[in-house]
Amino acid sequence: MLTLICALDRQRAIGFEGHMLFRLRADLQRFKALTSGHTVIMGRKTFDSLPKGALPNRRNFVISRSLTEAPAGTYLFHSLEDALQAAGDAEEIFIIGGSSVYEATLPMADRLCLTHIHATAPQADVFFPEIDETQWNCTFREDYPADAQNEQPFTFADYIRL
Repeated sequence: MLTLICALDRQRAIGFEGHMLFRLRADLQRFKALTSGHTVIMGRKTFDSLPKGALPNRRNFVISRSLTEAPAGTYLFHSLEDALQAAGDAEEIFIIGGSSVYEATLPMADRLCLTHIHATAPQADVFFPEIDETQWNCTFREDYPADAQNEQPFTFADYIRL
């Protein structure tokens, strides 16, 4: 199963200058719970944005045309196709960014695990691709207010392709 996981604002914005737009503790906890023990595929810029490098308890696949050596704790691929082939028959593969990797994999995705942030970032330069809602069925939805650990209200929503 190929799953895209992402937190996006009302305008589908997901990042600015290599950083996430919002810090939501509950979103980070959900990301960890869902992706732990699985293969995660990301572009080089997404990898570079990870504060501690490779994510623990996951097979970290990095896609880059410019890197010649795999960063510590990762497997390096020069194309998305090579990374997907290497993931093989993994029970679930998570695409964790960035924008071009999301765009390339959305047409083949089986599931979306999205955090809809009920705010608009003041600045953004990276966006999640537009979703054709006629192709997806929402199977889970849970709303959360802003609180001391989550600066914005948000909704967790999971979708399965129709």
